[in-house]
Amino acid sequence: MAGFKSVLSHSPSVVTRKTGSEYILVPVTNNIADMTSVYTLNETGAFIWDQIDGKKDVEEIIKAVTLEYDIDIKTAEVDVFAFIENMNSYLIIY
Repeated sequence: MAGFKSVLSHSPSVVTRKTGSEYILVPVTNNIADMTSVYTLNETGAFIWDQIDGKKDVEEIIKAVTLEYDIDIKTAEVDVFAFIENMNSYLIIY
């Protein structure tokens, strides 16, 4: 489980394509795209995805979300941790 000081990275087995303000994530195994497991991120999810860079910790990502969307820290915490938990369950981030 990720904590405030956790630094996360994208899985190297996921290909990302941006379409407008959304992202499409496609898992790849043995150089073959798994088109049955495609994930779409909305604008907020795409913003959080961009923040996950292997350098920023979760606390920094939460602060970036509060600034980008002008929301309170508690709402940002809930949203970011829910996103991380969801992506973690599919092994898209680590």
